[in-house]
Amino acid sequence: MYVDPATDLREGTAQLGVRLQTYDAHGASELDSVLSALRAEGADALLVGGNVGSTAAMENIARFARSARLPAVFPYREWHRHDVLMSYGPSLRDVGLRTARYVDRILKGAKPAELPIEQIAKYDLVIDLRVARQTGIKVAKDLLQRADEVIR
Repeated sequence: MYVDPATDLREGTAQLGVRLQTYDAHGASELDSVLSALRAEGADALLVGGNVGSTAAMENIARFARSARLPAVFPYREWHRHDVLMSYGPSLRDVGLRTARYVDRILKGAKPAELPIEQIAKYDLVIDLRVARQTGIKVAKDLLQRADEVIR
């Protein structure tokens, strides 16, 4: 059974009374158009999905969020190297290690169909207060208390 995360997100935001606008960008020119649309529409916040592929795109999105002073949540802690406000998600390093273990088992003769399905159980909330100060975004104390890591 496939669960569409966008559907869950739409349902959740509707329950909160928040209007959700989604965009897809496939390449640099489409990303520029999406960022321009966000600026023109006066977005109040930004939630970045986990399918951004290039470092250049990551840097552009992070720079946009800071310059627009948008509270923004990014999918992986590794985004913090681009000075983002907040991330919530699994560690890409952990995902890579899990993948390498699977590949190792397969190369040693394990049948892929017989390997157990693993689901990521640990998601980290990381907040960078330096970015919050730079952009003038106030981070609620209760959110800071829930964070796995606070960068000061």
